[in-house]
Amino acid sequence: MDQPHAGGGLISPPELSPMEQEILEEYERLAMNMKTLATLLENLASNPTVGILDGLRELERKTSLAFTLLKASVYSIVLQQEIDWGAGGGGGGNNGGNDGGEEKVEEREDEDDDDDDDDMEE
Repeated sequence: MDQPHAGGGLISPPELSPMEQEILEEYERLAMNMKTLATLLENLASNPTVGILDGLRELERKTSLAFTLLKASVYSIVLQQEIDWGAGGGGGGNNGGNDGGEEKVEEREDEDDDDDDDDMEE
């Protein structure tokens, strides 16, 4: 208790061995590095970089395009199946539309074209 203390509450340097002094200095450097790291991590967490945001925007555009193309492909397949089934079995038959249905589809398309021409003339 009668040991003299430095202003910071630590034992005065002359009473520390060189090894103890070196360890304390290393801990001080470590504490400063940890504070710097914490500050940098806080900045990164609160303010995403422009590069990350740009990358995410580009990814969003590509994903949206892929989704649109997928929907168009599915719609095309469903529409083609409806045309094949409608021409092959007269509506609802599950014969796959491969029994000469292609000729009927062509005839029906020609009839539809004629109907469209009539509508335009009116």
